Amino acid sequence: MNHDQAFWLPYTANRAFWKSPRVIKAARGHYYTADDGQQLLDAFSGLWTSGLGHCHPAIVSAVQEQVATLDYSMGFQVTNDRAIALAREVADLAPAGLDRVFFTNSGSESADTALKIALAYHRARGEGQRTRLIGRERGYHGVNFGGMSVGGIPGNRKVFSAVMLPGVDHIRHTYSHADMAFSRGQPTWGCDLAEDLERVVALHDASNIAALIVEPVSGSTGILVPPIGYLQRLREICDKHGILLIFDEVITAFGRVGAPFAAARFGVTPDIITTAKGLTNGVVPMGAVIVREEIYQALMQGPDNAVELFHGYTYSGHPLAAAAGLAAMKVYREEDSFARALALEPVFEEAIHALKGEPHVIDIRNFGLMGGIELAPRPGAPGARGYEVFLKCFEAGVVIRNGGDILQFSPFLDSTPDELTRIFETVRDALRAVA
Repeated sequence: MNHDQAFWLPYTANRAFWKSPRVIKAARGHYYTADDGQQLLDAFSGLWTSGLGHCHPAIVSAVQEQVATLDYSMGFQVTNDRAIALAREVADLAPAGLDRVFFTNSGSESADTALKIALAYHRARGEGQRTRLIGRERGYHGVNFGGMSVGGIPGNRKVFSAVMLPGVDHIRHTYSHADMAFSRGQPTWGCDLAEDLERVVALHDASNIAALIVEPVSGSTGILVPPIGYLQRLREICDKHGILLIFDEVITAFGRVGAPFAAARFGVTPDIITTAKGLTNGVVPMGAVIVREEIYQALMQGPDNAVELFHGYTYSGHPLAAAAGLAAMKVYREEDSFARALALEPVFEEAIHALKGEPHVIDIRNFGLMGGIELAPRPGAPGARGYEVFLKCFEAGVVIRNGGDILQFSPFLDSTPDELTRIFETVRDALRAVA
């Protein structure tokens, strides 16, 4: 074996990768530097993570100072000042009533944590029979067994189908090509898809259902935007039946949709929000679960010395990650990042929809600074065309993401119109070049 190839890359065609490796050695602002010196415009903000730009000096400085002050402290029965401060800031930014913050290390851990909190909450209230969890087709909630079970992307599930969590159901996804193709922002069709939750309730009885988890805007599956009124209707049905509503905002939080949280942008307040990615601008791995006060209080039972929730991670509330998070929160405020992203949204929308009519394009979807261009799959080779467009864009100095045949875009919150023009002109050239 060539030991230069010891690294097993995640979500990567490893055999193809090692034939022509794409290696990043540095980043600054909106650009990567490849190991051959090529400058690459990042059209995906890291991996939905780095909306403020790479190596933001304020965050770099905060992390450097923190690692020289406190590198780590035990997180069980002890904590650190940075974690306390960040939890307060996140709670202040969250929708009213979501006042408690549990730190994790990733979006996958946040999803599993939220599901466990939901189950523990119902048990603490004397409704321990509420154990059924509801996800959504085409949903993505990370790759741990809980999130994978409520998730609905077939490729993530098929190899592990025999060991999924029991007691999980899925409601329909929100996409119909016939009714939604080339919608700008929220589709006008599809609000009634929320009624599928009532079907599942009728099948199992509400008294057995703990929680529904959905992404406000489905990201990894290819940017599925909720129809107008859809999320509001899910909230109404959950309230009617005593089901907790969990928003997975690992992607959508911290400006990605022009607001602190998608919950605020859509005007729908869930019971639990999961986050990660933009929490630290991707600088140090960290996630968080933000919970309604009454959920937290329901678990605060028993002797004072008793652990109320038997759950946590060695690195929950890590001081280095918390310092990065605090610095990111400050930058979001000082640079007015959420408002800038909202103002950029129509420019992004025009730029991405300008590719309608280009070869192979069968749909374009967008919301906030999230966009997807769906390509017709090549007969007998699904995903090949999207992968080739990704490669051609990379060779031309622009980094996009392809999820199969869906090209995905997540520009920086302070991207310029010229950068957006370059991104989509590069994609246009790539589309015209592939068969």
